[in-house]
Amino acid sequence: MKILDGKMISEQVFDEVRESASELKRTAELVPGLAVVIIGDDPASKIYVNRKVKVSTELGFYSRKHELSRTASQEDVVSVIADLNQDPLIHGILVQSPPPPQISEREIIDTIEPTKDVDCFTPSNVGKLMIGDEDGFYPCTPAGIMVLLNRYQVETVGRHAVVLGRSNIVGKPMATLLSRKNKNANATVTLCHSRSTNIEAITRTADIVIAALGKAEFLTGDMVKDGAVVIDVGINRVDDSTTKKGYRLVGDVDFGSVSEKASYITPVPGGVGPMTIAMLMYNTYKACCLQHRIPIDKPIS
Repeated sequence: MKILDGKMISEQVFDEVRESASELKRTAELVPGLAVVIIGDDPASKIYVNRKVKVSTELGFYSRKHELSRTASQEDVVSVIADLNQDPLIHGILVQSPPPPQISEREIIDTIEPTKDVDCFTPSNVGKLMIGDEDGFYPCTPAGIMVLLNRYQVETVGRHAVVLGRSNIVGKPMATLLSRKNKNANATVTLCHSRSTNIEAITRTADIVIAALGKAEFLTGDMVKDGAVVIDVGINRVDDSTTKKGYRLVGDVDFGSVSEKASYITPVPGGVGPMTIAMLMYNTYKACCLQHRIPIDKPIS
């Protein structure tokens, strides 16, 4: 069993993006700009946002954080995004999810200018993803998983990949990317969800399993075949009185039992999470290039 080290590969991607951004500044006097919008004071969301701001600054980007009150109205959020849409210094806009209950996330997404939609949530970018249009963006987590598989030379062509979960953020785009007509994809994909029957029988046939259900340690060793490649997208907090914090973080995969059978597996944390941030940075750099009609220096794959 080998670990798919997302932290290590993300550092490679950061180095490549930093180099490309530096070249962009030298040759075109352009600096990629990322704006992050957070609504409310959720501690976990604040940690994620601060991490994204910190990394973007380290890569030489222009970074801006907009913090709105938990009681902010829909009009307040739309107004901020409308201003960012028109700001020439900002090339990528990210609204931290989930927003408070009074905010319509769908309306917020529809407000974002598609050329600045570095999360790939707008209908325009989702459509481009489906048809393989490179002028759009790929969702950060699925794109990061594809880079991770490619750089560890995990064969996907003709392999059976099972995606557990059908979210718009991970499951659906993951299935699309794996099935693309591409030398680093071309997999046969089965998408399972909460209404699927005999999931265990399906996952046992998989060469690659992507677990993205949000259920702690759902995938167990008896559900995978020997030699399977297992990607754990989940991050769940479970009570554990033996730890100082009273809890521990686990994925959607029971790492102990699955690692005994898998050929490759991602850890939690340190697997998919760092790759998500790495691809957000790449998408921001790409957005800057696309908006100024500059060829991408070195596409990340």
